[in-house]
Amino acid sequence: MNQPYATFRYTPSPDQTRATPARHKVAIIGAGPVGLSLAIDLALRGHAPVLLDDSDRIGEGSRAICFAKKTLEIFDRLGVAAPLVAEGISWKKGKVFQRDALLYTFDLLPEDGHKMPAFINIQQFVVEKALVDRAVEVGVDLRWKNRVSGLEPQNDGVRLMIETPDGEYRLHADHVVACDGARSPARAMLGLDFPGEIFEEQFLIADVKMEGDFPTERWFWFDPPFHPGGSALLHRQPDNIWRIDLQLPATADANIEKQPERVRPRIEAMLKAFSSEVAPGSREGNAFTRDSHSDFSLEWVSIYRFRCLRLERFRHGRVIFAGDAAHQVSPFGARGANSGIQDAENLAWKLAAVLDGDSPESLLDTYDLERGEAADENIAHSTRSTDFIAPQSEAERLLRDAALALATNHGFAKRMVNSGRLSMPTAYAESPLSTADLGEWERGPAPGAPIPDSPFEGAYLSERLGRDFTLLAADEATARLAPPGVAVLVANEAVAERFALSPGSGYLIRPDGHVAARFHHAEKGAIRAALRRARGKAGEAA
Repeated sequence: MNQPYATFRYTPSPDQTRATPARHKVAIIGAGPVGLSLAIDLALRGHAPVLLDDSDRIGEGSRAICFAKKTLEIFDRLGVAAPLVAEGISWKKGKVFQRDALLYTFDLLPEDGHKMPAFINIQQFVVEKALVDRAVEVGVDLRWKNRVSGLEPQNDGVRLMIETPDGEYRLHADHVVACDGARSPARAMLGLDFPGEIFEEQFLIADVKMEGDFPTERWFWFDPPFHPGGSALLHRQPDNIWRIDLQLPATADANIEKQPERVRPRIEAMLKAFSSEVAPGSREGNAFTRDSHSDFSLEWVSIYRFRCLRLERFRHGRVIFAGDAAHQVSPFGARGANSGIQDAENLAWKLAAVLDGDSPESLLDTYDLERGEAADENIAHSTRSTDFIAPQSEAERLLRDAALALATNHGFAKRMVNSGRLSMPTAYAESPLSTADLGEWERGPAPGAPIPDSPFEGAYLSERLGRDFTLLAADEATARLAPPGVAVLVANEAVAERFALSPGSGYLIRPDGHVAARFHHAEKGAIRAALRRARGKAGEAA
């Protein structure tokens, strides 16, 4: 189970020998995908942070493998998407089975005109390496083998105690962002509760290297013939690696179940079922020959339980939590890494605006509100998925089985089947940064919603947005109403159709690609007022 995980050299920092603690604007704890994305984003906005990690290597195991369209658009803006999309496995379709019968198929991106695919499958360690390289390139002060051992909030910032191979040192940061994972030491240092629900059922993850001709789709089974009474998930990764998830009994001993001598027979049973005509009849030919069900190697194995946990607040003065340190959901639905990276994007532009003096510090409270709304949405979806996949009571099991029985022939029942609702960006319906619509819109993204992509001037809308706010105008006359510092795009026919734009109308789009306001009949004063609100300055005079 060996993988070429990158390792990095510990390098002493000049901060370690200073007579008094060095002061930095931002310190980030944890060089995983969330911390790295935030660090790169801040650096591109002129505020390169200190990024501290207690290890000297990329995390082991593929872990998160499904990266959604919104996350890929963020990566594109950060300068890392192209090689990841090229190396990853792009997909948008999935199939759900009960035993050996196909219940339904789905398409996550049925319309054309988007730069990024609905999802790519690629191992987390590959993503992390690309982010590390980009962080170094844009000037992030990335410090390996720097373990934060103490965290003291103060009126004007946070004092950190940091342990290194050369001993301990201290530094002071105006703001600290804890991206240090589900077991967050920073969270423990502040004595914060992490309430929620931990489900009893266990799941086996196995990354298996093998040859097979499954289509590039997400396949999920309820009660498959090769794993009776449980559920199973199959996903393709690059380099002939396949992710297999198998539900285990709640009473299973995790230390025993993840041993190769226990894992291999389960995988062999799955492959043998396919090769002996028990596999779903809808597949395109046999995935394996009759004698190939033992011809695979185990690359990585882990056991997990579903967890739906969340901090009550993500912002605690000058200490802010993001990613798994702030909230945790079950892996089904690919909501963990995707949600965390979207946390980073939401926080980066707001923190940069505060540091630049463009917004009051209270703008950071809207990070808590908006990403708290996203966490609640993800936890609700994750909990419903968990209850359907692994019913907690006899009544839940009867309801689940009835929905499955009806799903083959009835559309309403298909909508009840829940094999893990897949990650989608949250529309911030309750955001105080949004300006409410005046009048009805027949379609188009509402205030707080993420914008759809569209072809635009030989490229795509998603890559033409400004780093700050953007006015998407229906025509040149509307474009001339843009306040200073706001980027301007005049819609083409494709964009106008997707956004329901007509002469005189427009959208004010936030730096994170969410709608701040939209106007049927744009006026300079209304645009300026919406911009003030979106920058957290609604109470200030124009």
